Amino acid sequence: MRQMLSLTSTFEPVVFPDHSGMPSDTPSKAHTLHDVARLAGVSFMTVSRALNTPERVSPATLEKVRQAVAASGYIPNALAGGLKSKRSMTVVGLVPIISVPQFLPTIRALTDVLDAQGYQLILGQTGYDHAREEKLIATMMARRPDGFVVIGRLVSEAARKQLRRVGVPVVETWDLPSDPVDMAVGFSQAEVGKAVAEHVLTRGYTRLAVATGDDARAQARLSGFLERVGHPVPTVANPAPSQLAHGRAALAALLNQDPAIQVVCCSADALAQGVMVEAAARGLRVPQDLAVCGFGDADFAAHLHPTLTTVRVDGPLMGRLAAQLVLDRCSGKPIANKVVDVGFEVVARQSTHILHNGEG
Repeated sequence: MRQMLSLTSTFEPVVFPDHSGMPSDTPSKAHTLHDVARLAGVSFMTVSRALNTPERVSPATLEKVRQAVAASGYIPNALAGGLKSKRSMTVVGLVPIISVPQFLPTIRALTDVLDAQGYQLILGQTGYDHAREEKLIATMMARRPDGFVVIGRLVSEAARKQLRRVGVPVVETWDLPSDPVDMAVGFSQAEVGKAVAEHVLTRGYTRLAVATGDDARAQARLSGFLERVGHPVPTVANPAPSQLAHGRAALAALLNQDPAIQVVCCSADALAQGVMVEAAARGLRVPQDLAVCGFGDADFAAHLHPTLTTVRVDGPLMGRLAAQLVLDRCSGKPIANKVVDVGFEVVARQSTHILHNGEG
């Protein structure tokens, strides 16, 4: 079994001799493999073997090199190694807002799968900003990553063209674009909207309203919702990312449009939670006076009172599949399915109940 070089072994400190030009107690230039070799008393090639193929080096020599690396503070030059292997061992993850809870399981799964194969994930935050998308991609491209994973949707056509020119694997997640940059793992936003509309309509609700974010994915769900309903409904859009405060403000605005609304369908669970808080502040019971539906199945959704009806998508699965697609492409494996639909599920809970004769 290949022995990995540990930098945390316990050993007696080794001090550079004065004539080395690299005293250990003062700042100095970055140390090189030649410095490590001199300190360990072995050849440059032996140090290289110890770092890259430790199974080819005796335990005693490996320990000498380990001590020299730790004592010198040597940091391998990943860029130089990448130039030789044509691999940077990094993958860029582009995310609208890192703090959005629904994206975190995808990021964790993506990180875990890549890390197991020696790759590191570098996150970049686009902030739902077209200009930032283009600038961020250009900056990341300069670092020669081995792949890109887009979490959410890039709406800038210029940014999409940039990614097409990169020449490395690109996987879009959390959506199923009709014209993917390269590969995609996600689900249909429009179909989610239709399914939510079907859910509330079949429960007898007729006076519908929508609280939604203004981002492209939420707007695609709104389009699907309206297509299934067949007519306009009171709608309030807030700037992404959606927050609880947006939900409170949205319900106030929706009730001004139609005081008799029966259900509010939200583009995010945080919005739905805000709607429920505002409803309680106004003395409205959920679901007896006002039903509420969210999206994302956040960890709090099943623990609210009443519990929140929402849409569940498998974020970790999208992360794992996206990572594997990048790894397979990097290793030259053929990709059988470049577009993977992971589907979704409407999770019916207490916040939407079945109306009888149009009454709660």
